[in-house]
Amino acid sequence: WQSDGGPLMGQFLMPSLGADMEAGTLVEWLKQPGDEVHRGDIIAVVETQKGAIEIEIFEDGVIEQQLVAVGQTVPVGTPLARLRGAGEAAAPAPAEAPAEASAAAPVPPPPPPPAAEPEAPVAPVEAAMAPRASPAARQLAAERGLDLAAIRGSGPDGAVVLADVAAAAAPPAAAPAAPKARGLDLAEMRKAIAAALSRSKREIPHYYLAHDVDLAAASAWLERTNAARPPTERLLMGALFLKAVALALTRHKGFNGFYGAEGFSSSEAVHVGTAVSIRGGGLVAPAIHDTDKLDLDAIMAKMRDLVARVRAGSLRSSELSDPTVTVSSLGERGVERMFSIIYPPQVAILGFGRVVQRPWPCDGEIALRPVVTVTLAGDHRVSDGHRGALLLNEIDRLLQEPEAL
Repeated sequence: WQSDGGPLMGQFLMPSLGADMEAGTLVEWLKQPGDEVHRGDIIAVVETQKGAIEIEIFEDGVIEQQLVAVGQTVPVGTPLARLRGAGEAAAPAPAEAPAEASAAAPVPPPPPPPAAEPEAPVAPVEAAMAPRASPAARQLAAERGLDLAAIRGSGPDGAVVLADVAAAAAPPAAAPAAPKARGLDLAEMRKAIAAALSRSKREIPHYYLAHDVDLAAASAWLERTNAARPPTERLLMGALFLKAVALALTRHKGFNGFYGAEGFSSSEAVHVGTAVSIRGGGLVAPAIHDTDKLDLDAIMAKMRDLVARVRAGSLRSSELSDPTVTVSSLGERGVERMFSIIYPPQVAILGFGRVVQRPWPCDGEIALRPVVTVTLAGDHRVSDGHRGALLLNEIDRLLQEPEAL
């Protein structure tokens, strides 16, 4: 949404759905001119390298005019539609000519009725049975092998004229092309990932840290919590990881935000992008909005919902355009530690590996404890290893008190 200078008028622009996106193709309008829209409504579907993305609006208003046609590819930032504010009057229609001028203008006489085409002479017996038709119509019908009796006439007294036969002889209109199937083009997605991460490695001075976290307290709390729940309502350790990261970022704001032309801009909101693998290859990291303010059950529900919609190829523009940090995990793939590449314009990405049993010092003794390795890739233009270590230690501290999450 962008104001175009009017009091309440604005433009709805082609959004940027990632650092790698330069243009998008409009594949469907879900709202039409005159429709009232509200914040969060999906008004269009745009095809990108990441698939067909549902585009949301973030203001209340009324669609005044669509500016881009279905099938058209336009760059990021191109106005897609003009909107007026809720309650604002519609743009005035062009003024009509004054009544006096209309009265003074001469009124042309009505055209004479078209002369009927001469009828073909028919035998007395045939005249009672054969359909009325002009000679030209009869000739064309004979040439095309058409039955005049099956053609509805539009001439005088229902006579079949040449235009009626021509219309009946015309081939049927081609069926409209089937709409393009929504989904993810994995080859195009791979190109998008390559472009974004190649840029990241060229432009961002990465540094990497790893930290092992004892999960004994978190595992015990999780087991107690899930014991009385049905399987569909049980929590996974990943929900605790996301909440701990989100809360840690509220204290270490230098890892939560975007790096642009003017340098780093910290975000007050914490929208954790959650990396989700796609069957057949590819990866997206849609955001869970305001992760720090959600309880664990809400985070778990959103994780399940995102995974289901990623697999179905149904994501919203806000989920791809505004993650303030990304969390990735390969624990379920058996990987103990991972070192990721920052997705610009973000300035950090955290990784969680597989939870493994390791010897761990505890109360002066060595015991086997569940341990996970947490890694951080940070942008050295914004932070450094010292601050990164503080962030990892804060995540560790929060996971030692799972009941407070």
